[in-house]
Amino acid sequence: QVQLVESGGGLVQPGGSLRLSCAASGRIFSIDAMGWYRQAPGKQRELVADITSRGGRINYADSVWGRFTISRDNANNTVYLQMSSLKLEDTAVYYCNFRGFGMNLWGKGTLVTVSS
Repeated sequence: QVQLVESGGGLVQPGGSLRLSCAASGRIFSIDAMGWYRQAPGKQRELVADITSRGGRINYADSVWGRFTISRDNANNTVYLQMSSLKLEDTAVYYCNFRGFGMNLWGKGTLVTVSS
């Protein structure tokens, strides 16, 4: 069974940067889009950014626009999230998501803590 594995989370000071990665443990066909979501304590899970596999159309949450960059490596079924100018309110568990025909995969999440 294919799994998504996130990495790159950790503790960072406000204004700092982190890069998250998410890779599939096996071969996946027909991925329509890859994305990153996050869930802060006491809040609902929300979309951070996603990117289509073909054409590379990208959506960002307003709260991260201009600070975060999503990118993909289709050949290796990997998606990245470069996070810069991090704020306290970016603290959350970040989940990656791959979706396609008959498929909606989630990773287990990686914790990002922004604190001074």
